[in-house]
Order: sequence, then structure tokens, then C-alpha cells
Amino acid sequence: MRRWTIAALTVAMIVGLGYVHPFGNPRVVLARGRGILLRGADMPARTRAVLVGKCADCHSNETRWPIYARVAPASWLIERDIVEARKEMDLSHWEEMPPERQEMLKAKIIEEAKSGDMPPMQYLALHWTARLSQDDVQALLIFGQKAVGNEPAMAGVGDAARGKAVFEKRCTGCHALQGDREGPRLAGVFGRKAGTVAGFTYSTGLKKSGLIWNDATLDKWLSDPDLMVRDNNMSFSVPKATERRDLIAFLKQSQMID
Repeated sequence: MRRWTIAALTVAMIVGLGYVHPFGNPRVVLARGRGILLRGADMPARTRAVLVGKCADCHSNETRWPIYARVAPASWLIERDIVEARKEMDLSHWEEMPPERQEMLKAKIIEEAKSGDMPPMQYLALHWTARLSQDDVQALLIFGQKAVGNEPAMAGVGDAARGKAVFEKRCTGCHALQGDREGPRLAGVFGRKAGTVAGFTYSTGLKKSGLIWNDATLDKWLSDPDLMVRDNNMSFSVPKATERRDLIAFLKQSQMID
């Protein structure tokens, strides 16, 4: 009888601890149904389907909770990951985000789809159906593409001040001038050989490309990285020729403070 009492108390304690939320309680926000998720977002239908089907459990309020998500301490780890994931990107509020925030998140989505960093391995261990197929990856890659072709390069000198604004709007999700992020540091990029920042892991294709970053190569790269080097980890493009020219002027200016 004593043994059964101890077992019952243990079960009660485990169940009770499942209702403790040391990292925050992501369950307090009620789900509204996946059918409305990203319904008004400006994105291809294929992209929306992958984001809703493969990413929404962590990156939205439409989490589908497995049975073991009430069993501590596993429940604490699950809730922690969801709280952090929603901070990084909450698809439930995508349409409310300013365009600059959406652009940055697009870049990160595409970068992580290319690199295979998402979903993380510890999540796939229990949710193997969340693995991104090649078709899923392609659906996410088209997220950064425009319906119209990129504008051809423009002659003339760009505006570095406007280029700084472009950099902050479109590039800082993956890059910084000083220090590596998902992409390598960009201070000193002008005149540098592609794939040569010490300590940064590049794709084989970019390391073997032999490219030197100058006005022409940067403009072509920013216009369509995949067209220039098929094996690359670049996550986004800059379709507007004026923005590319201004961005290149800003990168040139950063050369002087490298």
C-alpha cells in the first residue's frame, strides 16, 4: 500500500508541475484556427502552406500541443522553445509587422531554409514530420523573389546615406558591418575576394567562385545570388537598381572605417 501511495504522489507531482511555467506560459493566448493564419499576407500560396504546416507550431499562437507537453520537465523545455520562437517570429502577427521587419524575417526564413538550420535537430527528434523537404525549401526560397525581374544596373554614383538605410532595412537580419552573424561581416567587403573571411563557413560554390567584390560583381550578386553562384547561402536579393547602387556606395564607405 505504501508503494502505491508513493507512486500516486509521484504522478500527482509530475502532473502538477506540468502546470508550472518557469519560462512563461505560451498557452494563455487562445488559438483562433490555422485557417486564418497568414490569410492576408503578401506571399505565394506555396510559401504560406509551408509556414503554416511546418513552422506554426512554434512560431505562432496556433500551437498543436502533444500529450507529453503537460509532463514536466519536458513541458518546461517545450514552452521555453515556443516562447523564444514567438519572440523571434510570430506568424500570428505577420500582417501587423512593418514592412522593414517583414523583409528582415524573409531573409532569415530563406537563410535557414537553405542552411537546414530549421527546424532544429532536438525538435525533429520528436516531430520528424516537420522536416523540410526539397519542395518545402523551394517554396520558402521563392518568398524573396519578385514577380517582376530585377532592374538592370544603373550608371552613376550611389548615395551612401540612403544605402545605410537600405542596409538597416534589408541586410541586418543576417549581416553586420563588424562581426559575423548568419552571414559574414561586411566591413571591408569592397575589393575582397569572395569566401575569404577568416573563421566564417561559406558554401563550396562561393569559395571556388574566384569573385572579387566590386561595383559590377556586387550589383549582379545583390540582384540575383542564385543566378551568379548556384551553390550559395545568400538568403535574399535587392531587386531595385537604385537601392543596390546606394547600398554599394554605403559598403564602399564602410571600407574606410574597417
